[in-house]
Order: sequence, then C-alpha cells, then structure tokens
Amino acid sequence: MVKIQFFRQRKLYKYQANSSLSSSCFPRKQSIRYGVSVCIVTSMFHIRPAKPTPLELKHLSDVDDQEGLRFQVPIMLFYHSNPSVQPKNPVHLIQQALAQALVFYYPFAGRLVEGPNRKLSVNCTGEGVLFTEADADVELPRLGVEVGNPYLAELLHDVPGSSGILGCPLLLIQVTRFRCGGFVVAVRVNHTMSDAPGIVQFLNTVAEFARGGGAEAKMLPTLPPVWKREVLSARWPPRVMCFHQEFEQRASVTLSDYCQQADMVHGTFFFGPKEIRAIQSQLPEKCTIFVALTACLWRTRIRALGFDPDETIHIPAGYYGNAFAYPASVARAVTLATEPLDYAVGLVKAAKAQMSEKYIQSVADFLVTKGRALYKARGNFIVSDTSRAGLDGLDFGWGMPEYGGPVAGTGPICFYERYKGGGADGRVVMLCLPRPAMERFKRELNEITREERASERLIKSSL
Repeated sequence: MVKIQFFRQRKLYKYQANSSLSSSCFPRKQSIRYGVSVCIVTSMFHIRPAKPTPLELKHLSDVDDQEGLRFQVPIMLFYHSNPSVQPKNPVHLIQQALAQALVFYYPFAGRLVEGPNRKLSVNCTGEGVLFTEADADVELPRLGVEVGNPYLAELLHDVPGSSGILGCPLLLIQVTRFRCGGFVVAVRVNHTMSDAPGIVQFLNTVAEFARGGGAEAKMLPTLPPVWKREVLSARWPPRVMCFHQEFEQRASVTLSDYCQQADMVHGTFFFGPKEIRAIQSQLPEKCTIFVALTACLWRTRIRALGFDPDETIHIPAGYYGNAFAYPASVARAVTLATEPLDYAVGLVKAAKAQMSEKYIQSVADFLVTKGRALYKARGNFIVSDTSRAGLDGLDFGWGMPEYGGPVAGTGPICFYERYKGGGADGRVVMLCLPRPAMERFKRELNEITREERASERLIKSSL
C-alpha cells in the first residue's frame, strides 16, 4: 500500500497530575546506558493546560478512529548547540510552552474512550500530557544524528502504562539535554488524534510560544486549531461510492495481528542523488522522486518477502486530525517481481490518481459500515512520505533541527523523510521486515542503486 498524503493491552499505573506542572510520582534518576555513556531520566510528570479548559467529550472522525491508526507514532527532533543563542534551559522553556499550547489544543490533555461500534472520543479531562526530562553525559556530535542508531530508543523512555490507546496519555514528550548544549525533543503521539501535518501544527504552536518567552508571554497561535472532526465523518445513511480494496472486509482483524509477527527487524536506507539517479536511469521517462522511490521499494520488498507468485498484492496511495486515504493499485506478485521497474511506476501513478474528496468521504462511510476495519495487512506496503510535513522546520529558539521526523517503520508502514547523508541531501527510508527478508531486501536494493547501473544506462543511451 502507498499512503501518498501526509497527511495493547493496558497496564494499570497511577499518575499524579495536580497542577500545570505536576510533581513526579515516577522513580527518579533512572540510568539508561547507551553503550558510550549514561542517560539520566531526572523526572517524569504531567503537563496540564496553563489555564482551565472545557471538560467535555469530543468525537474523533470516522477516518481518525479506524483500526489501522490505533497505535502511537514516535518522532524525534535533534538540535545542536547554537553559540548565538543566549544560554537557556530547553526543558523548562518547552515545559512552559507546552502548558500554554494545551490551552488551545486541550483535547491532547484528555484521554480516549470507546463507545458503541468501537467509536472513539476524547474525554477532555485536562489530565495532561506525559513529560520526561533527561540528561546525557556525552556530546551529541559524538553519538551522531543517524536514523536507525540503537541509542535512539533511549531518547524516548517508554513509561509503564503509557503506551496503550484507551485511557492513556495522548502525547509523551521527552527532552534530553547533552553535555555540548545540544538537545533532542522526542514525541510519541496517538495516531488517532493527528497525522503528520496535524502534529506539526501543534508543535509549531509550542515552538512559537517557546521562542516568545515561555510563561511570561501572553500569546495566541498564529494558526488557531480547529476541531470540526465531523467533516471527515460518515454520512447518514452511509454511501460507499468507491471500491475499497485496501481494507479488510471484516472488522475482526486488528493491527496487533500483523505487528506481533516474530523476528521482525527495522531497517533504514539513505537515498541520495546517486541512488535516485541509479533508480531513474532504469525508467524510460523521468518521474518524481516519490513515484520512482516507491516503485523501487515496492518491487524490491515483494522480491525479498518471497510471496506466492500468484498472490495478489495491494498498494494504496495516498485541520489537525487525520486527513488522508490510501486508494489501492493491485498486482500479482510474480508480475510485480519480474516486470521492469516502469511497470511498478505505472501502478503507483494510477493509485495516486484515484485520490479525491469523493474517495475520502467514501472511506469514512466504508469504515463505519465495516466496524473500523483494518487495511489489508498481508502483502500490503504503506508508504507515508513525511518529508514535506514540516517536522524539519520546528524552531524552539535554537534554529532548525538537524533532523526532524520518524526514526523507524512500523508493521507494513514505511516512512520517507528528508535527511543529509555524507553532506548530500536525500531521503531516508525506514521500514520493518522479517529478518531473512531484510537481508534479501538489502542485497536487492544494493544491486538496484549501485552507481554503475546509472553509468551503464547512460552509455547505452548515447550509442
């Protein structure tokens, strides 16, 4: 599947949240070893809205609460020390800015509840978002900003009882300070609340308030938030006007059925100018980087997974709620694996062409009639291109991050983000595969993107 628009079980744990910056009820001074140094989690607490907010129940849209979005998405923002910035504590500044931003985005301070037909709503209780403060006795440049590095997992501590969907904090934020003056802002958001542009809109408000002076400043968001989730909810009666082959036809299949496969490994791959040139050299005509890269990854993934040759494979394409859909193109595995790359390119373009206002309204109607059905997991490849969502443009007062975006794929979902590798601008791709398939995927991808292939193509074209 291709997502072209960027838009589990709960453990009991008591939280203390009596004030805007509530005192911690968690163990303090927990040591997290990177292998090169030690990260100290100094405190964990809730940040509540700085002012009283409405106590109400707000329904999510019928696109928001689909089964395929009932998980939490981590993103990270890396900031190096900026000598031109007056010394200040990023932890305290971001804490204060968060409390201010939650006055306007108060649903984030609530908790999800589930009603009839699995309908999700936000109980706006003002309990707050979960915040972790940490220090690392090492310089950020020493560790490097490399997506896929094992130490990244330690920059977003999984607080016990915080990772569920119902009754848990909707945002978890950790700010880790480094000895050099740099810091990392890590955010984990419940995907039912927002897609990439939605969380960027919220974090931009936090960044505006942080640059404006924290608690002392009286500010309004440049872009006021709008809830209005009803615009992407089902009509009554529902009218499914499109064919939705991207979804399961029964609601009994859940996201955990796919994500709990054994021996899954994460992989990150950098595509700079050389790699993109090698891919496009195999196409009869030039196309966008997104289309070429998606076609390459889709075909390579199918070959690596080794599906039954006759199996049909689906590839759907692609406010502050979720505002995307993924129309699907279909191909037999043997055809996709053996045809030239241009065949996959045509399928990706066809999937993109299906996207319309009519289609996304039909998605909302379909999901209601099918009990919040999950997208088809087996054989599907979902691509979420967050490179234009704006995560790399969030300035809390130290300038732009060196990297801002997801740090790992999850289940069938693959992320693209802007990244500088070896000084060259490009895309970093994050995906998850079974271990044997990942090894085959790497070998196949190395063959496709080797520079000699681009040279061979140019030589043949000139003869």
